[in-house]
Amino acid sequence: MQISHIEHVGIAVTSLEEAIPFYENLLGFKCFAVEEVADQYVKTAFFKVGQTKLELLEATSPDSAIAKFIEKNGGRGGIQHIAFAVEDGVANALAEVQEKGGRVVDQAPRKGAEGLNIAFLHPKTTCGTLVELCEDPNK
Repeated sequence: MQISHIEHVGIAVTSLEEAIPFYENLLGFKCFAVEEVADQYVKTAFFKVGQTKLELLEATSPDSAIAKFIEKNGGRGGIQHIAFAVEDGVANALAEVQEKGGRVVDQAPRKGAEGLNIAFLHPKTTCGTLVELCEDPNK
């Protein structure tokens, strides 16, 4: 697997409406995109920080992974995942992880925010951190 960079850090929030002003007004970042990913029951907001992005994630359903993360975190948000860009494709990366005995959440890539192909590795494989693998299908 060829990882080129940290694509983004995913931060669960209870409300984008409340969180976006913090990142814009107090930290000076500019939100460049807000998007709903309906099949993942999440609404996202993106900020560019150097070469990396921050992705704020608000649940749109109590059944979403973000809602469950916030509930387990005492009703507070926090860092939910780290995403790495892979150069040789998410499908190849998933196969490599599984060949090496790693566990995956997704058996195959799926569409994520910003049109990226994504898949998650299971936290039991990654020392407790939810890891997302991403690829831009347009590159």
